[in-house]
Amino acid sequence: MTRFSSEWLRLREDADAHARNGEISSAVAARFALRESISVVDLGCGTGANLRMTSTLLPQRQSWLLIDIDVDLLATARRSLAAWADAAEATPDGLLLKKGYTEIDIRFSTIDLAQDMTTGFSAALGGHPGLVTASAFFDLVSEEFIRRLVSRCADVKAAFYSVLSCNGVVKWSPHRPSDNQIASAFHRHHLGDKGFGPAAGPMAASLLADQFKLHDYSVLEGESQWQLGRNDRTLVEELVRGHAVAAGETGLVDNKTLEAWVKVQRTGAEVGHTDTFAAPV
Repeated sequence: MTRFSSEWLRLREDADAHARNGEISSAVAARFALRESISVVDLGCGTGANLRMTSTLLPQRQSWLLIDIDVDLLATARRSLAAWADAAEATPDGLLLKKGYTEIDIRFSTIDLAQDMTTGFSAALGGHPGLVTASAFFDLVSEEFIRRLVSRCADVKAAFYSVLSCNGVVKWSPHRPSDNQIASAFHRHHLGDKGFGPAAGPMAASLLADQFKLHDYSVLEGESQWQLGRNDRTLVEELVRGHAVAAGETGLVDNKTLEAWVKVQRTGAEVGHTDTFAAPV
């Protein structure tokens, strides 16, 4: 299964926060504005960044189940969330945080959603959450995973909020002719098995929208594009390295082309993502 380091997740957190689609986040906030409390499940929670950004849209009393297969990331999430909060108290199951006027009760779980979707979804959604959410996750899972998760969300009538699903758009500054060849190879790699079966890749947002519409949900989609410039040099360099490694693993790009491509001094990049909010009618 594809796993991400806490360093990479921290590196991208600011870019993720700035990229989130404002119209979609406003729709999420409006949906739950009259509620006093909400329960949330966060799939592939990483270091807890999605909670930090999404909690501001939700009622003042929140209960979160944070799920990740990586126990080290869950430990990092526990530490970073405690540091982020105004006050933090350990509980038998996790943490109780206060952030401004908001109280957030958090539980952590290492549910393996890829190994057994039936058991995993039952464990994750068995508490009938009001909202299921994830960040930069669904382009890595399979169409079958998306279909079954959407069906389970519909069963419990949970709303759904996914942010930063890659949509395949990447533009480098400055542009080079070999960019297109690298992009083609990277996309081929993206569609490979990341632990859930053949990945949905750039089609993830479309698949999510189609499946939720089949279950009579209202669906909103919006772009959440990274706009990286000179101040994002470290992130851009890491993106270049990641694209080169992925393209090289496909065997579709020769070493000479890869080496020349990596040596180009990039001043920025645009990376396309899509945010999705789906709610039962």
